[in-house]
Amino acid sequence: MLPPPTSTVGRWLHWLFEASLLVKGMLAAGETLGGLGLLLTPNHAFLALVAWMTSHELAQDPGDDMAQWVSHVFDNFPIATQQFYSIYLLAHGALKFTLVLMLARKKLWAYPAAMVVLAGFVVYQLFEFFAHGAVILLGLSALDSLMIVLVWREGSILRMVRAQA
Repeated sequence: MLPPPTSTVGRWLHWLFEASLLVKGMLAAGETLGGLGLLLTPNHAFLALVAWMTSHELAQDPGDDMAQWVSHVFDNFPIATQQFYSIYLLAHGALKFTLVLMLARKKLWAYPAAMVVLAGFVVYQLFEFFAHGAVILLGLSALDSLMIVLVWREGSILRMVRAQA
């Protein structure tokens, strides 16, 4: 049983929920805008931008690992790949942003929907972790799991309050 909403811990958990909504909303908006920008930018212009961004760094330090990695990744960045990432970012960002807005507006249906979507992200992130070993995916999975608990708690409290009214 989680602490009641009127307790100090309950208020902190509510604040954490609201803060996480704000952060997730900003990240989702960034993803959506990034996807839109990627979709609307011609492939050759995007490649020219990447070359411009890495050329100065590589001129200063030809052994710069990050600049070399970025340059290598985008040496072969076909239009189909650009379109895939733009649509992925648009869909992923728009879905998350819509759920954040609905949770902020306290729509009851959004709580179970958000938990299902977040659980899907956790499953996908864990699958990718075991396939490729990117440790950051474990951190993202832990944060999304915490968010599932917070969403469940907030939804339970909201249903209880609405049932009493």
